Amino acid sequence: MKITHMQLTRDGGFSSARARITFEDSDHPEKQIFIKTPEEHSMGFDANPDAFLTGCLLPALHLGEKRILVDGPVCPFLKEGLMVAMHILAHWTRGRYVPIPIEAAAQEHRVPVNPPRAGMVMSGGMDSLAALRQNRLHYPDTHPAYIRDSFFLHGFDIGGVQERGAKFHVFDRAMTAISKITRDAGTTLVPVYTNIRHLCDERSLWLDSFFGAVLAAMAHSFSDRVNLMFIASSYDIPNLHPCGSHPLLDPEYSSYAVRIRHRDYELSRLEKIKIVSKWDTAFQNFRVCLANVPDLLNCGRCEKCVRTMTELTALGLLHKTRAFAADEVTPADIAQFDITIRVRPPFYRPLIPLLRRQGRGDLAGTIETLLNRSTAWDLEKI
Repeated sequence: MKITHMQLTRDGGFSSARARITFEDSDHPEKQIFIKTPEEHSMGFDANPDAFLTGCLLPALHLGEKRILVDGPVCPFLKEGLMVAMHILAHWTRGRYVPIPIEAAAQEHRVPVNPPRAGMVMSGGMDSLAALRQNRLHYPDTHPAYIRDSFFLHGFDIGGVQERGAKFHVFDRAMTAISKITRDAGTTLVPVYTNIRHLCDERSLWLDSFFGAVLAAMAHSFSDRVNLMFIASSYDIPNLHPCGSHPLLDPEYSSYAVRIRHRDYELSRLEKIKIVSKWDTAFQNFRVCLANVPDLLNCGRCEKCVRTMTELTALGLLHKTRAFAADEVTPADIAQFDITIRVRPPFYRPLIPLLRRQGRGDLAGTIETLLNRSTAWDLEKI
């Protein structure tokens, strides 16, 4: 793979960092990728070779490219980290991903932004909202790690899957809700748009290996604005597993100028929800839905919505939020999903005793039956 023609352009009210991607060992057409942001948010934004290398590395591995050549200087600190990341992924995939050489000139010196400035990846979901709340509770506003900027990425879940369309109206609606939260927290909401995921939009690649690298690529494109980027954890310590964003992987995407920190993986999902529930602005405007329907911030019908509604029911909190149109979960809502796939059981098992305490033995029994059915089926295969 070759990454060339990196440039920063300004057009139509956007600052756009662009690069040409040429595949050398796989049958994929040349593609132009971009990371862009509205001009009013473009302070410290640039066409940084570190960003394109980080974002393109996983598709190169997945598609069997034999090298990755960058026509621009790359931070040697980042290059070392990417070699570590490739070896972690080689282990996770049992050799399916083979580490490849990175051919790029060494960046002589990129001074971290001064004064220091911290940012975070913001999705509007429980993980990122708990991370922002924890930051506000633990850091004085004079501390360099006090979050000043919250980056919301189009091309991640919204607009990430090509066949589902860009859904800019869904992104804009989410921006409206999230802006209420970031305004209350005193942080700037920065919209960012990218098509890096479109280099290889295979679901398993995205979830198991890729999405953290895309977040880090976005961070590097703002290396003249922030020197520290927080990425909220998806799983807690007892349930860590190979995943696109992981405490082993994310820090290795750091350069000398931009440190990436994977945070809050000591907290369970339920602990995060409790933290967010005590922040009313966030609790009334959170966004967990992945269905991205045209008329609701949270559809209340997809697995992620139903799971979150069930978690809130287990904590006695569902009726206290306006983020969902409904304030009731039924056994049928849960039973329509396979709750045993993609490391979902750790989210559901802790709910069983809590639901019983809330008088919702019907939901607890449904979860128990679904999890036991899967266990019995697995035993039959042995």
